[in-house]
Amino acid sequence: MRAAAAQRARATARASTWALVHDERRALVELLEGFDPEHWEQPSLCPGWSVHDVAAHLVDNARTTTPRLLAAMARARFDFDRQNQQGVDRERGADPARTVARLREVAGRTSGPPAPLDSRLVEEVLHGEDIRRPLGYAHRYAPEAVDRSLRYQARTRVGLGGGRERVAGLTLRPDDRAPDAAGAGQPTGDDDGPVVTGPALSLLLVVSGRGTALDDLSGPGLDLLRDRVRRP
Repeated sequence: MRAAAAQRARATARASTWALVHDERRALVELLEGFDPEHWEQPSLCPGWSVHDVAAHLVDNARTTTPRLLAAMARARFDFDRQNQQGVDRERGADPARTVARLREVAGRTSGPPAPLDSRLVEEVLHGEDIRRPLGYAHRYAPEAVDRSLRYQARTRVGLGGGRERVAGLTLRPDDRAPDAAGAGQPTGDDDGPVVTGPALSLLLVVSGRGTALDDLSGPGLDLLRDRVRRP
């Protein structure tokens, strides 16, 4: 009985997570559908990638399965950056309308690489900001999606796309959450370490290496965090 209840709880949690992912994908599709041509070639927060490139990356990521990823890594000679770029080149349409159509097609998929499911939240929230922020678009993400993405990035190595080394020994404290909210004041590394505070979304961006959000943060640990983050 307990095993069955635990299995149902896990299934419910997975369904809830995918619902958050799908909501963010569809919100981004709706935004992209209204973009002018010049928006698509604007630099994103991902160094070397345009807005169009990031959208194509999200298509490629949504199509990812374990066998597909292994094949792609082999083609890229197990170079993670090369594999990502090849995915962008493969999924980027001849024009933005085709890329948006592809993103719309994959918006409801529940496939992904062999990684914790919260990594799918990171993909949608972080890359959503990679597109929106340089163009001045604000978006209200689900607080749960942002908070879980922040916790995931803070415990994941930089080499795997996270920011654990950047926040080692620091305490991250979102200041836009109620004290009893999930993830509010969630310590990272040494829970007695110097505090860095600011909006949860800005903390997520900085932990993930997006130095453009450093100006949103404050606290005695900020100088150390700033030294660890390369500005784009």
